[in-house]
Amino acid sequence: MDKNDLNEARTNPDFLKYLEETRIDAINKNNIAALYEVLDSMLILDLDEKKINEVYENILKTSFSNVDNIVNSGKKLKLKDEELFYIRAFYEHAIEKWSYGDIDGAKQLIFILINILEDQKLQDSLKVHLIALNNNSDLDSFYENSVESSLDNDEKYGYFIVSFNFEMAQYLKDNALILEQENKNLKYLLD
Repeated sequence: MDKNDLNEARTNPDFLKYLEETRIDAINKNNIAALYEVLDSMLILDLDEKKINEVYENILKTSFSNVDNIVNSGKKLKLKDEELFYIRAFYEHAIEKWSYGDIDGAKQLIFILINILEDQKLQDSLKVHLIALNNNSDLDSFYENSVESSLDNDEKYGYFIVSFNFEMAQYLKDNALILEQENKNLKYLLD
C-alpha cells in the first residue's frame, strides 16, 4: 500500500465501520485470527492507540488462556491454525518485554515457549534468544549482532526471528552450558 491507499483506507467510512464491527465481534468471541487481522490493520493505518491497546490486551488474554488449556491437556503447540497466533502473541509479548529492558520477564516467556512448542526450528531459534538474554544483550544489540536480515521462505516463521548470521546448531552446541544453566534456573516455571 502506498501513502494514498493508506489515507484512503483511514478515511473510508465503510472500511472503518467494517473494522470496528470486526474488532467488537472478535473481542466478544475471543477470535484470535480476527483480533490479529484488526490489530494489523489498525497498526498499518495508525488508528486509535487506545483501541489498538485494547485489541492487543484481548489477544494476550485469549492466547494465554488457550495456551494454558492446551498445555494442561498434555499437548504442545504447533505452528498452524489458531495455535500459530497463540505462539505469535506469546513471542511478541516476550519481545516487547525485552525491548523495554525486562530481561527476566522476556527470558521467562522465551523459556516457557521453548518448552511448549512442537517445532524444532523455532525452538532452536528461541534458544538463541535465550542465550542472548542470558548475556544481558539488549534487543537492538541482539538484532544488530546476530540476526540475518534475509527472510525465511516458510510463511509460518514470518512472525519470528529464525535467521542468524552464524550456524545455529554449532552456536547452540558452543553455548550448551548456558542453556543447561537457564534450564535449571527456570524449570520451576513449568510446574
